[in-house]
Amino acid sequence: MQSFNHYVLTWQCPDSSGVLAKITQNLYEHGAFITETAQYSDPYTDTFFSRIAFDDRAMTVPIEEFKEGIETLAKPLDIDYQLRSRDLLPKIVIAVSKDDHCLVSLLTKWKAGALPVDIVAVVSNHEDCRALAEWHGIKFHYLPISKDTKSQQESQMLAIFNDYQADLLVLARYMQILSDDLCGKLKGRAINIHHSFLPSFKGARPYHQAHARGVKVIGATAHYVTADLDEGPIIVQEVKPINHTFTIEQMVHMGHDLEATALSHAVKMHAEQRICLNGDKTVILV
Repeated sequence: MQSFNHYVLTWQCPDSSGVLAKITQNLYEHGAFITETAQYSDPYTDTFFSRIAFDDRAMTVPIEEFKEGIETLAKPLDIDYQLRSRDLLPKIVIAVSKDDHCLVSLLTKWKAGALPVDIVAVVSNHEDCRALAEWHGIKFHYLPISKDTKSQQESQMLAIFNDYQADLLVLARYMQILSDDLCGKLKGRAINIHHSFLPSFKGARPYHQAHARGVKVIGATAHYVTADLDEGPIIVQEVKPINHTFTIEQMVHMGHDLEATALSHAVKMHAEQRICLNGDKTVILV
């Protein structure tokens, strides 16, 4: 099979007649061969969202010239876009505390080639996951934290993120609340896994809260991090049915699978540029 260079263009703009036609016509005129496309028009916000994958098998111009053409087209249409090579894997830093089930899932899928990312570092406020990270050849950064050192510790974390030129911070059961300042600096670039079906049971000990309410399903929610605790735009939710016989411990153990699955799916979709922010919600283009 002949090898081509593959690219992904994800974009959104105020909705208007013919906007998709203008983009696809531009791709056609430059010989871009479209291999995948998805779009959505939100009637409530009058915003159009699209993701187009294409290759260069028939491209008539260098990719840099093609990018200039997209930029020229984007300005008058007020298009916010991201265009990158599919082979340019986003760099991610993973933050953990003591629990390693989400980290194990991410590392396993990454090692198997099922997660299209470049895991560049693991940071933690505990030493528990050091051996796991280093066994996978990932640099481990121990950043202890207390009430008095929170600001300095977050500065270290952000410095590590920037030093690696990372694209995404993944909170894989990192049991610390990020400051408003750090949330702002990482807007749209930090994903958290919360061990409940949000918006129910926010904050600490959600399985205990769920057990006390006698829920019939438990879940996990992967969402973008914002300054509002556990209220960021939701990306993925996973659920499983339970009944009155389930103990808190059984709910926690079942929840581990849900958390790992939801977080891995969210990171994969972010890496593949399938997620668009739409106010307090997300649009998933599949």
